[in-house]
Amino acid sequence: MNTQEIVAKLWNLCNVLRDDGITYHQYVTELTYILFLKMAKETGSEVNIPAGYRWDDLAEKDGLPLKKFYKELLQHLGENSTGRIREIYQGAASNIDEPNNLKKIITSIDELDWYSAKEEELGNLYEGLLEKNANEKKSGAGQYFTPRVLIDVMTKLVKPQVGERCNDPACGTFGFMISAFMYVKKHSNDFMDCDSDQAAFEYNEAFTGCELVHDTHRLALMNAMLHDINGKITLGDTLSEAGKSLKDYDVVLTNPPFGTKRGGERASRDDLTFLTSNKQLNFLQHIYRSLKNDGKARAAVVLPDNVLFADGDGEKIRCDLLDKCNLHTILRLPTGIFYAQGVKTNVLFFTRGKTDKGNTQEVWFYDLRTNMPSFGKTNPLKSADFDDFIKAYEAEDRTKVADERWQKFTREEIAANGNTLDLGLIKDDSIIDYEDLPDPVESAENAADELEEAVDLLRAVVQELKAL
Repeated sequence: MNTQEIVAKLWNLCNVLRDDGITYHQYVTELTYILFLKMAKETGSEVNIPAGYRWDDLAEKDGLPLKKFYKELLQHLGENSTGRIREIYQGAASNIDEPNNLKKIITSIDELDWYSAKEEELGNLYEGLLEKNANEKKSGAGQYFTPRVLIDVMTKLVKPQVGERCNDPACGTFGFMISAFMYVKKHSNDFMDCDSDQAAFEYNEAFTGCELVHDTHRLALMNAMLHDINGKITLGDTLSEAGKSLKDYDVVLTNPPFGTKRGGERASRDDLTFLTSNKQLNFLQHIYRSLKNDGKARAAVVLPDNVLFADGDGEKIRCDLLDKCNLHTILRLPTGIFYAQGVKTNVLFFTRGKTDKGNTQEVWFYDLRTNMPSFGKTNPLKSADFDDFIKAYEAEDRTKVADERWQKFTREEIAANGNTLDLGLIKDDSIIDYEDLPDPVESAENAADELEEAVDLLRAVVQELKAL
């Protein structure tokens, strides 16, 4: 049994809970509580779980005693355990009201092919479950789940390295940092040869994040743990005072939440120069300020179109970004890749300069949006869809790339255009080009001439008929 089959079985268990009125997202959270205990048993790490509150203690019970013990277990692990276990279970509460449903889930999990699951890696299994949840529109989880292929492309181009500090200030389920961790492991020859101190840094400090939503934070902790990542994942709001300590990073990879702050209030950070109610603009400020100003620290950020053209503080923030960083590339993403079909997004790639002025000389745009197929559940985004963009991005001489989707704008051209970055889109073949149509005035004059000729011809015919 492969990971996909196990994920499908786990997902189908959600049908058991429908009578309890449990949502998909609640189900994934509930499943996390139970899966954690089973995975701890399968991996031999139960020693970290307090005795009397382990998998076998839960699996042996039935009926009302099971329901009572399960709630007691959640509370005990959230209050009396330590480390990651306490973080995962802190504030945990069950939404399962029917003991038979709870027993069904426990039994079904126990009967899974855990040997195959471990061979396929438990982290992959859990990420598959999170992706399934994100693709289910009714769960609403797509708002914090970035397509895996996009995450991996961004990571591949940013190229995190051994010894670098990586962060996601809006980490969701921690997908970006897991991708960065896997990239470093795969592409750094000295990763496995690290001395003990370096290895400890990679596993315990190098990959960190911050997440505002408690249940999502819980999923991020579980996801990180199953990938052997122990870096700090803060439960909090990056745009509050708590976010001021998130700084001096070598790499930032993120997809901040869309929208405005609740009630339209502005961010409460006193270290951001331009405070707006627009979350993405505030996150953008935080991100480029959180990078080391060493000329090497870099970021890749998913942002909606409004960030590219918003006026007022939006323009000021873009100018600040263009000054402090080298904003070298903007990828115009296709629509339909996030749960909200109409959302138009982009990836901004930039490197923090050593100084705060004049770092952007030119910006290259790649249009992966116009004249592209419609993406969605039936036609998901694939890694091959990014191949041409990656070639252009990594070209030794970008000016020699022969691709109509690839365009350059200088800083002067951007300034002359009102400092908008809503640029780089090619001609849409589905839209009528009115320049190619005949001039309407000229067409009307020609039609009038033709009509007059026809009338003259008709008169002549009439005259001839009268003469007969």
